[in-house]
Amino acid sequence: MYPVEVVTLFPDSVSGYLGSSILGKAQEKGLLGVTVTYIRDYAEGKHRVTDDTPYGGGAGMVMKPEPLVAAIEAARARAPAGAKVLLMSPRGPVFTQARARELAKEPGLILVCGRYEGVDERVMPFLDGEVSLGDFILTGGEVAALAVVDAVARLLPGVLGNEVSSVTESFEEGLLEHPHYTRPPVFRGAEVPAALQSGDHARIARWRRWKALQFTRERRPDLYARLEFNKADLKLLSKKEEEL
Repeated sequence: MYPVEVVTLFPDSVSGYLGSSILGKAQEKGLLGVTVTYIRDYAEGKHRVTDDTPYGGGAGMVMKPEPLVAAIEAARARAPAGAKVLLMSPRGPVFTQARARELAKEPGLILVCGRYEGVDERVMPFLDGEVSLGDFILTGGEVAALAVVDAVARLLPGVLGNEVSSVTESFEEGLLEHPHYTRPPVFRGAEVPAALQSGDHARIARWRRWKALQFTRERRPDLYARLEFNKADLKLLSKKEEEL
């Protein structure tokens, strides 16, 4: 079982998602173990305060180090040795599918959700790193933590019903995924491509690869520029759809 712990000030905001769909089924199968830790449980005093005004002035509040570090230390004590402790933070490297693959090989994962203006810098020595979803601002780290758990869990053996799914999806080969179709064969005048209805598996594979290459070139030129093409890809790119 792969253990994950989410350390947060708002446990209700993550518990529902973590217990539903694929993540919920993975827990039922014993493939994934999820713990949600409430930071306020580790705060001292009558009011269990977890934030305070920033030194030097300025807007907003800062998460206090004492309860947060106590929560992190408790999570480490529960986790297997070597489990990674990562803070969801815009300062971290952007999370990618490659990073998800790396984390899926770790003995466990502890994700710390920041809030307000951020966390006291003295918390940093108690972390193994920081992770960002991208160059935009969120209300808190909970959404980012859920994204990381979801991406990593899908890569664990047995979590997906079809084990091929995790290696054919977008970004696994540096490509966007090909488009998908299901019944009916015609919807409001739009038909399912002939290749997909042909029953010819080789033709279907060629069409899907061609569309993945086309999609990536048109919609993510940054990814496309980094691709290394084999002879089959170069031949595909020279064809029109009706020639596949």
